[in-house]
Amino acid sequence: MSAPTRRSFLISAAGLAAGALAGRAWAAEQPQTPDHLLDELMRENQDNDIGSGFDNASRKVRLPKKSLSTLSPSTAETTQTSIAQYEAVVAKGGWPVVPASAKGLSVGAKSAAVPTLRQRLLVAGDLELNSGAPAVFDSHVDVALRRFQVRHGLHPDGILHEATLQPLNVPAEQRLAQLRTNAVRLKALSGNLGNRIVVANIPAAQVEAIENGVAVTRHAAVAGKPDRPSPDVRSKITQINFNPFWTVPVSIIRKDLIPKMQAEPDYLTRNHIRIYDPKNNELQPSQIDWYSNDAVNYKFKQDAGDFNSLGSIKINFPSPDGVYMHDTPSKGLFGEDFRFASSGCMRIQNVRELVYWILDETPGWSKAEIDAVIKSGEHKDAKVAKPLPLYWVYVTAWATPDGVVQFREDIYNRDGVS
Repeated sequence: MSAPTRRSFLISAAGLAAGALAGRAWAAEQPQTPDHLLDELMRENQDNDIGSGFDNASRKVRLPKKSLSTLSPSTAETTQTSIAQYEAVVAKGGWPVVPASAKGLSVGAKSAAVPTLRQRLLVAGDLELNSGAPAVFDSHVDVALRRFQVRHGLHPDGILHEATLQPLNVPAEQRLAQLRTNAVRLKALSGNLGNRIVVANIPAAQVEAIENGVAVTRHAAVAGKPDRPSPDVRSKITQINFNPFWTVPVSIIRKDLIPKMQAEPDYLTRNHIRIYDPKNNELQPSQIDWYSNDAVNYKFKQDAGDFNSLGSIKINFPSPDGVYMHDTPSKGLFGEDFRFASSGCMRIQNVRELVYWILDETPGWSKAEIDAVIKSGEHKDAKVAKPLPLYWVYVTAWATPDGVVQFREDIYNRDGVS
């Protein structure tokens, strides 16, 4: 699977079915990731005894456990172990290519492509039962496809969109190569990382708060664009800014702000961004020559407020790349499968929950006090009493201790897998 192909599809996928779009909009407002969504879906069906949709055999399909962290010594070990499993798959010829005619299939459909889809899901262990009419997309296939979607970081709607068809047709040889590459990465990252750490897996666009090896909270993230990648980070979280101002980085002034002002002269005013010269005197946009690089000589500062690009929270840590994690007023991207749209920093879904945990051992910053400061709109800083280790890592394939193997797109083409 070439990264540009999937990116181009996901960026332009305006023609998806209305049901899938509604699912994304709902997910954007929820503190849930794909594994949570499928787990909840199956639990609801069990509680309601809807046997026609998910029978007992389908309910036994293993899903990734929410408490298992991506980064741990046990994950490094099980990822190494999973290589043998995929070597066996490759030795037997891999899995079949699911034809394009399968696109759009969902539960209840009949198609000549379903037997191939069944075989593909069976070989990788997503389909544990292959009973029923071969050409019917039944409840077994439905749950198997949703499990596959979860393992590949996609929303588990059980519909065979193009975004699901593409990872289905990544050859087994390529997945094996990914596991070998990432087993080495994970081993290098599995030392004494600390008892309370924050880990951001860039290709998964996901952040985990990990305590004593357990992922106590997990957050969807928006990471850097392929042409403005988020860097690897090994640092410590030292400070939280509430109701922050945003000082626009020079790179964004050059790449985004200048072209934006050429096209929309009122852009700065509409977005509450002020201009200051080196002596801290405020200037008007009309005083800048927007058809030159003159703007990079000035400071651009966005007022605090609901409109601020950093939202209500910014998480600071020392970084030579000048990156940080933050809230955002634009929540829509959290509900998308493709979440690579920033200039290198990371936007975090439900970031307040993460900050509650980060400041849990910092006196004077209880949940109630954090909520009150955010509600006030007043800019305040909290120094983290015990700076927390932070790791931004690049892991595109891993196997958690429960034996579930997960893959993500090599969004920055760093795997060396053709």
